[in-house]
Amino acid sequence: MMSLNRYRLRHMAKHKHKGAMRASALLENPDRLVGVILIGKNFVTILASSIATVIALRLWGEAGILISSFILTIVILIVSEVTPKTIAALHPEKIAYPSSLILVWLLWIFYPFLWVVSKISNALVKLVGFALRTGRTHHLSSEELRTAVDESSASIPAQRQNMLLNVLDLEKVTVNDIMVPRNEVAGIDLELDIDEIMEAIINSQHTRLPVYRNDLNNVIGILHMRGAARFIKMQEINKAKLVQLTHEAYFVPESTPLTTQLINFQKQKRRIALVVDEYGDVKGIVTIEDILEEIVGNFTSNMSEETADIHPQTDGTFLIDGSASIRHINRKLDWDLPTDGPKTLNGLLTEMLENIPESHVGIRLPFHCVEIVHVKDNMIKTVRMWEFEQDLQADDESELQANQYD
Repeated sequence: MMSLNRYRLRHMAKHKHKGAMRASALLENPDRLVGVILIGKNFVTILASSIATVIALRLWGEAGILISSFILTIVILIVSEVTPKTIAALHPEKIAYPSSLILVWLLWIFYPFLWVVSKISNALVKLVGFALRTGRTHHLSSEELRTAVDESSASIPAQRQNMLLNVLDLEKVTVNDIMVPRNEVAGIDLELDIDEIMEAIINSQHTRLPVYRNDLNNVIGILHMRGAARFIKMQEINKAKLVQLTHEAYFVPESTPLTTQLINFQKQKRRIALVVDEYGDVKGIVTIEDILEEIVGNFTSNMSEETADIHPQTDGTFLIDGSASIRHINRKLDWDLPTDGPKTLNGLLTEMLENIPESHVGIRLPFHCVEIVHVKDNMIKTVRMWEFEQDLQADDESELQANQYD
């Protein structure tokens, strides 16, 4: 009864399985269940001891008491304890469900006696300083649920298992981790000529574009392509009419967890938001598609676009754009680069070096080697990275080390 999987038990009870319903009802009051089991167990054990003692005294006299105790201990240990409990632990449902029918009747017959025993026992439990827990306490934490999903790989397809694990990870990931940085945001600058604005609208690959003046911090609104289509068909085109077609911008803090932001998108009926830092400056944008891709993987981009910033080489190394996000690199290459600091490879390396490096500078991480290939505009543009199996660092070295290659 105690070895039953409580979640499978509740599932079967919801589907009206009679044995599961009986077992679930019995486990609602474990003190009474244990009481009725121990009544039968102790009665049989004491009765067997008495009978064995009488028989041993008749056969061997007073020496028979020791002999019967030794023989009965072995018999009870094997036949009544180890063997049946091993079988029950390995096949709890096959034993518990049929047994529950007997236990229900025994519980009904001995209820008055069990009620008295239960009250006395509970009083003693409180007396020694332990609290009596009421209700169901079998709840899984997120980490325990993750373990349960990991161990269910035989019954859940790998893709669905990954989706479930990704959902559990949403609490740990913030908007700042997945946003499109402001330098990569495609938008419409109202300071441009109307012809340039028209060209930007026509060539846009996005369904929603931020409209701003001069700088993304001066956002006017969000233009949907449906509105852009109406704008293009207008006989008289000007910036004022373009502004009238925009929708109010939606701002979110950079530290918002993805689970919270997904709910906020649903409540606000929004699909795109501008991400701001603690000073109110726009850091980038995030869309509902970005969050969904964290769960199901990339579904809006083709393979060439997904891997455009990671280029495998014939020697086993990878040429990686410095602007590539660390989460993206870890996902694509199954690496474990740190994600609790900078979000891009350029940010990670410059933070480690504490300066803007020259080309051909090498950095050794705990399990990766990095060679900076190209630096431009105070930013690492391209690096060569490869992985090694063992940590090559000496014990007295720091966690990472930068050296100039010959």
